[in-house]
Amino acid sequence: MLGVPTPNEADPTGAAYAFEKGAEKLGGGDGFADVWKRGFFAWEYKGKGKDLKAAYRQLVDYKDALENPPLLVVSDLARIEVRTNFTALSPITKVVTLDDLASPDPSDALAILRAVFSAPDELRPVARPTELTEAAAGHFAELAWALRARGHDPELVAHFLDRLLFCLFAEDIRLLPKGVMSRLAEATRSRPALFATRSASCSTG
Repeated sequence: MLGVPTPNEADPTGAAYAFEKGAEKLGGGDGFADVWKRGFFAWEYKGKGKDLKAAYRQLVDYKDALENPPLLVVSDLARIEVRTNFTALSPITKVVTLDDLASPDPSDALAILRAVFSAPDELRPVARPTELTEAAAGHFAELAWALRARGHDPELVAHFLDRLLFCLFAEDIRLLPKGVMSRLAEATRSRPALFATRSASCSTG
């Protein structure tokens, strides 16, 4: 239906794509994910009418041992639930039923399933601006506490982070060349004083 190979066809060794993939449980002990494809998904399937929330909890228990796949999929014989598991993004759930696949136009349902097997990034949630702002604020707060814990003056730390935030904003609106702050950070990785000096130059033009 989807034109994709089975695990045994694609990877006879089972190293990256397998049925009954062994996985250590988060709380200890061993278990198995029914199907796993590295970098794509872990899948747990149950009989018709079984508790898919319980199946999802199984996958959550296994996901670290399965290299934290971007999609966690559970199904019975009538319903498939695809939950996203992308780092730093709120998860969403896509549902495909047998009725969807048997409908006169199953294109949306098929697109979801093709993405599971071939292009999981197509199901990546779009972060809302508020979520991005909250995440950025959290990172800056962690950085501030780390610098203060090393004995740096709180006022100087605040001034430095203000300059850094201005430089990142200037890069976003193209007042500074794209990627300049990343390149500067990489070039001065072992010389933090030089990074501070050069980032100050960026913020003053």
